[in-house]
Amino acid sequence: MEEYAKVLNIAIPFFLVLISIEHGVAVIKDRQVNRLFDVISSLSSGMTNVIKDVMGLSIIIISYGWLHDNLAVFQIESSLLLYLLAFIGLDFSGYWIHRWCHEINVFWNRHIIHHSSEEFNLSCALRQSVSEVFAIFTFTYIPMAVMGIPPRVIAVLAPLHLFAQFWYHTRLIGRMGWLENVIVTPSHHRVHHAINPEYMDRNYGQIFILWDKWFGTFQAESPLIPPVYGVTRPVRTWNPWLINYMHLWLLVKDAWRTGSWHDKFRIWFQPTGWRPADVAAKFPVYSIEAVPPQLRYHTHGSALFYIWTVFQLLLTLGLMMYFFKVIGTLEPVHILLYGLFLFVMIFGYTSLMDGSALGMIGEGVKACLGYFLMATQSNSWFGMESVLFFGNQFMLAYLGISVLVASYFYFLDRPQEDFLPVAKATVMA
Repeated sequence: MEEYAKVLNIAIPFFLVLISIEHGVAVIKDRQVNRLFDVISSLSSGMTNVIKDVMGLSIIIISYGWLHDNLAVFQIESSLLLYLLAFIGLDFSGYWIHRWCHEINVFWNRHIIHHSSEEFNLSCALRQSVSEVFAIFTFTYIPMAVMGIPPRVIAVLAPLHLFAQFWYHTRLIGRMGWLENVIVTPSHHRVHHAINPEYMDRNYGQIFILWDKWFGTFQAESPLIPPVYGVTRPVRTWNPWLINYMHLWLLVKDAWRTGSWHDKFRIWFQPTGWRPADVAAKFPVYSIEAVPPQLRYHTHGSALFYIWTVFQLLLTLGLMMYFFKVIGTLEPVHILLYGLFLFVMIFGYTSLMDGSALGMIGEGVKACLGYFLMATQSNSWFGMESVLFFGNQFMLAYLGISVLVASYFYFLDRPQEDFLPVAKATVMA
């Protein structure tokens, strides 16, 4: 946990620099690839995911260590071959997990957040799930366990395998020659994120595109079919918490409402998007029927609200990185409460971006929790005064001012829901 937090504090600035470079290149090329609230929502989603991971809020049904200890047949000496086999094994496992998350109703809830952006850019790569509470796919590591690949090797390579999937979430890189036949490229992944019928549920590979070609799920990007991004049931919110659980909530409601006991049980394992006929007729859910055209979700606010929201994002990011820095010194209860504070903080300002009253509720809960935490720490924010002069005074003032500012924006200068036409799409050559 502490080691992973240290890695993240190195990786996060690197990701932010690449996102900034992508935006700068897009501006120079006169290409629109980023919208402010969409980027904030993506970064906020990424923060919820890494905070959950660092806090260890996952329940592992079967650990890889147990599989290795009980199933290992071979013992490979530490070498380049060992790490190569482990990396290939992780990618093979990743292909099938990714595919099942797209094809099975209940597992889509673990992945909808990643596809929820109606843009395609580096920031949307950070839209990762916070709803993966149960680690149920460890059985896909059985081939690696049989080969005797040690758990320590998996522990080292797993974050690298995940980080290596960041770069190809971009519209600014075209086709990459012979590499298109071996690895996942931006062209391949644009297809994967598209909701065009020709592109849906294709290109599940994470590093190697070979799995898709071997298992029949490959689709090349066509110059005649520019990708349109998002999900066919648009999420229409910037709040990553709502996005993470909206599909599961729909499944729960549908299972409750249907009059068929058979459907109550099978809805969870039907193809993604399937609904009982009686429920679909009585409780229709909006779905995009024609691609294109499509209207993208948008809210617009005043310049002052944009400034405030960016400030909230940056402050949350700073508090999160400080959390990762000191997590090894905190008691378990304080780790839990600090993480909860950050979760509520993100819930509050992203709800306010929607113009929702949930933003006010989030701000109120955040202030109460924040003052409680400082009271238990003798008016200190977990020793912040040792690294930032007036840091504690700043937090005391911020918690109260934030509620007042949120009230102003909600009652007097509230963001308004709007919809934008799909930006003119192109296929990179």
